Parts: sequence; structure tokens; C-alpha cells
Amino acid sequence: MAPPVPLLAVRASDSTALLRGPPHCEEHAAFQRCVTFSRDGSLFGWCNGQRWDRLSVTANGAMVSTFDLPKTALLEFSPLNNILVTWQPYSKTQDSPQGEANLQLWELQSGRLVKALYQKKVDLWCPSWSEDEKICVRSVNNELQFYENNDFNSIANKLHMQKVSDFALSPGGQPSKVSVYVPGSKGAPSFVRLYQYPVLGGPTAALANKSFFKADKVTMQWNKKASAVLVTASTEVDKTGASYYGEQTLHYLAVNGETAVVQLPKNGPIYDVAWSPNSTEFCVVYGFMPAKATIFNLKCDPVFDFGTGPRNAAYYSPQGHILVLAGFGNLRGQMEVWDVKKYKQVSKPQAPDATHFSWCPDGEHIATATCSPRLRVSNGFKIWHYTGSVLHKWDVAAGSELWEVLWQSFPDGSFPERPVKFQAAPSQLGSTQAPPTQAYRPPALRHLPAVPSSKLHEDEPPQDLRPGASGERSLSKAALKNQRKREAKKAAKQEAKPEPEPPSDPAPVSNSQSEASSGDPETDKKIKNLKKKLKAIEELKEQQTLGKVLQKNQVKFFFVYGSTVTCRAHLKSICQIHSLIREQHGEAVAPPGAARSDVMKLLAV
Repeated sequence: MAPPVPLLAVRASDSTALLRGPPHCEEHAAFQRCVTFSRDGSLFGWCNGQRWDRLSVTANGAMVSTFDLPKTALLEFSPLNNILVTWQPYSKTQDSPQGEANLQLWELQSGRLVKALYQKKVDLWCPSWSEDEKICVRSVNNELQFYENNDFNSIANKLHMQKVSDFALSPGGQPSKVSVYVPGSKGAPSFVRLYQYPVLGGPTAALANKSFFKADKVTMQWNKKASAVLVTASTEVDKTGASYYGEQTLHYLAVNGETAVVQLPKNGPIYDVAWSPNSTEFCVVYGFMPAKATIFNLKCDPVFDFGTGPRNAAYYSPQGHILVLAGFGNLRGQMEVWDVKKYKQVSKPQAPDATHFSWCPDGEHIATATCSPRLRVSNGFKIWHYTGSVLHKWDVAAGSELWEVLWQSFPDGSFPERPVKFQAAPSQLGSTQAPPTQAYRPPALRHLPAVPSSKLHEDEPPQDLRPGASGERSLSKAALKNQRKREAKKAAKQEAKPEPEPPSDPAPVSNSQSEASSGDPETDKKIKNLKKKLKAIEELKEQQTLGKVLQKNQVKFFFVYGSTVTCRAHLKSICQIHSLIREQHGEAVAPPGAARSDVMKLLAV
């Protein structure tokens, strides 16, 4: 059975349309105001400023229900489409000086109002559900309130912490986990903790805890398997003056209790962090321009370095087999499309003035758009194939603005992963590969031969294109450490093998080379110290014979160690100590005429 064709919602100042595409991109219906798709893509909601409608996305586009809520600004469906959430700006009137409940929860089947709540701030306006809708979480007055089975008349559980300013509920089903952020105050650090519902109280309830300074706000991102969280902590102002964008740090927390700070090789801001859909690696775009992009594993070790370039965002395809590194906003819209399994670049298209990027659920197409109010000129959108071909282009009419483009959602597994293509897909609009840039030359010098110009910033190539690179995937720090251990163990085994018998007429060697080794570094060290002390005793004896007055510490040294080595003449040479030490696995055996205790004292010194 062929997979479905995704719809694209396009919301402009004069109308809103649903396009059935790609590749044909035919108009499906017309709507206005705010829009949203349900999580499975079966429902589509929109508001035209006069009434709020919910539309079933079917072949005939049948109307399902209508609500009289003209001021609705935000709307959201619950994961199983049982609850509809609408939010209106909070306001006070003469009839209601305390204001009206502006957050409303509706039951979709019956259309009745389930609960009306107050939500003054737009931050964290929508409650968070688990995918099975057994748990719903909402932040109210520095605490998290948990509801079960969509029963909003009674609070099933609470997590009360001082000044809880943000939270993130894990994706997937049970057991549900939640990460909470508490900002620091009065010299105390900020911290993020992970909990598993319903164990929320007690000193050992937290699955993981990470505290840090320099954090005015954080962004918490769960991976798809709900096994780890990435926390981007940022400050509004960099007190060192190194960055206009403040200061950012990246922290890693896992549900097994492991925490770490992701070490980034280049200084500068963190522009974007993206989890791979396989939940085993993540990509970070960071550093002063030109920015670096690196993929890390779950041990926070670098896996692949994409080098530097004009980029500030990273987007994984829904299947996780393609990664797009892009530079939007104040950059020129250059995109780098990579096959993340082979770490090979597929294409390098350019979308100038783009303010929006989104992957189509099929993992084959992408949408870029120039939207208002970020940019109010040249508004429009394009649908691309990831190989760089433009399949559809639409520009708004004069005097109109484009506000939003939104792909229809689909459940996981609706579109299988397809092999990555490196040849551009056929298109009547062609492709927009980034043209090579040339340095400006004044008219007076244009008749002269071109001279290679130096760049202010030399871009660092990807790691597979650097000199000496084999093009293979680099090893992580842990893998390199294990490899060194194996090599050292192999070298030790080779050294332990018996040496071949010397020839009949060996070449003469010096005394220092003929001196045997005990085979134990600690024993060799003791022997070396013995030699130093014996030499010092001989020097003191000579000075005493010449009538030189010794220092107090020299007399003490001679008294302690000089009497110990009175049997030195019986030892014949220091080489004999080597053979004695090597006997009985390091235990010294005194030769005839020497006291065993004297030798042991020598070895103990």
C-alpha cells in the first residue's frame, strides 16, 4: 500500500490554504487565523477570527465541530484526540474585574467544556500529556500538578519545589518521567532534576540531578526513547564581554543517574542542539562564526566533526538518516545536506532570507519559508527535495504576508526509510546551489590578473576531508583509550617473550648496558636510590679524611647510613644486589660475611 500524501498548511494574512503535496502541491481547502494538526494528522483545527472550527482531514474535508471562540490565539490537541485545548489572551472587564478563565479544555466527542483555567502567561500555556493520556502535567504557582485519565476535577499528585520555572514531560508511554528546572538564587546554583512518576518526594526520589551556575533560562530536550535529557543553560549577558549573545553551556542527564557537561572544542554561543531520532546521538552547532557542528554519542564523546561554516541550525529527518545543517536568520540561508550513516555530503542548496525550515514526514522533502513578522518582504515558501531540487514555489501577492507553514503530522512508522540519493531529483524549477563567492575587486584593478585573496576566516573542512584523514568514521575518546590499552598489552606480551640466544661472538657492550635489570620498575628505582646514597657516603668519607668539618645533617646521614654499609666490601659490587633481589621474587639474600639485616636496611632506605 502506498504511503499517504502529506498536507501542508499555509497561513497568510488574507487566507489559509491546505496544499496536497508534494510533488503536485494542489490546493485542498481555505482557512484563516491560527491552525494546528492533531498528533496523528487526522484532525485539523483553525480559527478565522469569527468562530473556531475543528475540521477532520479526510478526502471530503467534512466539518466535525464548531466552537464560538473568536479570540482564540493558540490551540492544541491531546495525543489521542480526546481533549482540545484553547488559549485566549488574558483580559479584565468591568463585568469580571478578576478576569475570565482563558485556558479551556474541551471534550471533542461531545463538545462540552471539561475545565476552564487561568493562564495569564503564554509560557507553558498548554498542559503536557503522556502519549497514552494517562498523565497530564501543568505548572501552577511554582509547583507541578498531575492529573490522571483526563480527570481535571481532582489533582492526583503534586511536585512542589521552590521557584520551579520550567519542566519537560518525557515522550512515549509509561513509566512517564519529568525534568524540572529550578533557577539559582542568593548564591545557590541552578539545578535540573529528573523524576519518574509517581515517585516525586523524598531525598532519593530524583533519578538524576545536575547543578550549574550561569543560567538565566534553560531549554530541556528529551530524546525519543526518554532515556536522556539535554539541557542548554544560557545567560542573557556574558559578563566577560566575549559574546553579544550571552553565554551558553550544554549539560547531559540520563535516567540511570549519569550526568556530564558536553565539552565543546570551540568557544562561542550554542546555536542549536538536535537529538537524532535513534536516540543514540545528538548534533550541536556552536562557536563563533564560522560555527562548528559536531555529532556526540551518549558518552558525550565526539563522533564526527563537520568542520566550520555559516550555520546556526541542525535538522534531522524524521527517519534519522539525513541531517541538514543550515544558516538562517542573519545568514544567507546556506544548507548542507548530509548522509549521517556514511557521513557524506549529499547537496548544498541555498534558500536566501528563509526564516522557517521543516521536514516533511516522508523524509524526502523539506519546506523553507520567509514569514512575517520576522521579514515582511519577499514572503513565500518553497518545497524542496533533499538533493537540492525545487519542486514547488509560491510567493504571496503584493500587500499580503505569510505567517506560517505547517506539515501534517503522521504516526511513527508511516513512512519507511529510503536509500539516500546523491543525484538531484528532476524538477522544472531546477535547483539553487550556492554559487561560489568571489572577492570584490575595484574597477581600477579589474584589468589586472586576479591575485588570490586571503580570507578573514578560513573554513575548517569536515574531518573526512582533512589532510591525513582516511575518510572513515573517527573513534571516540573511549574507543581510542581502549585501543591504546590493547596496543600496550600487546607490546608487553612481546617484551615478555624469551629473547633469542646471542651469537657465539657477541659484540662488546659498555658497563651501563651490561648491567642487569630486575624486571620490576619499583625494585630498579630502589637500586638507583642505593647507588646515590653509597656515592654520597663515599664523598662524605673523603671530606672527613681531608679534615673538613661536616654539617649536622651530613653527620647524621653518615651515622645512619655509613654504619649500614660497613659490609659493602663483602657485597663486592652493586651488581650482586641485582642478583640477590631477583632471587625469591624480590627477597634479598645476604652473601657470606654480610648481615641479612644490613641488606634489608639498604633496600628499605
